[in-house]
Amino acid sequence: MTINYNTQEKMKKAIYPGTFDPVTFGHIDIIKKAREIFDGVVVTVSCNPTKNPLFTVEERVSMLEETLKDIDGVTVDSFNGLTVEHARQVGAVGIIRGLRALSDFEYEFQMALMNRKLAPDVTTVFLIPHEKFTYLNSSIVKNLASLGSDVAEFVPPAAKRALDQKYHK
Repeated sequence: MTINYNTQEKMKKAIYPGTFDPVTFGHIDIIKKAREIFDGVVVTVSCNPTKNPLFTVEERVSMLEETLKDIDGVTVDSFNGLTVEHARQVGAVGIIRGLRALSDFEYEFQMALMNRKLAPDVTTVFLIPHEKFTYLNSSIVKNLASLGSDVAEFVPPAAKRALDQKYHK
C-alpha cells in the first residue's frame, strides 16, 4: 500500500499571544511545545490597554526575537485588537494558551468560547508548561528584579538584561 502525502498541504500555523512583560522560561516552554504540534508559531505581543507593562511593545518584541532566534518555525510580531482577527491575518488555524493552574482555566475557557463564537475556524489549544514553571509568571519576576534578586533562573538572558537596565540603571 502506498501512502500519497500531499506536498501542497497548507502549513498549519498557530499564534501564541501574550503580554510577555518580560518573556520567561515558562513562555519558552509553551512555545517549544506548540512548535512540536504546529508547523509554525507566531509569538504575538499583545497591546492590551487594560495592562500597564514595564516594557514597550518594541522592547518586548526585541527580547522575544533575541530569545527565540534559534527555534526554527517561530516568528515574533505584535498586534492591537482581537486575537482571532490577528490569527486570521497571519493565516493561523490555532491560538495557543498556556495554563499554569486551575485559576487560569476559568478565564481562558471563557476566552476560548468567545473566540470560537467569533472565529469557528480558529481552534484554541491549551498547553501546560513543565511543572517547574507552573509557579512562574512575569509579575513575580518583575517584583523579584525590582527588589534586587537575581532572576537568571527564571528568564532568558535578553530579559534579564532588560530587567537589570530598568531597575538597576
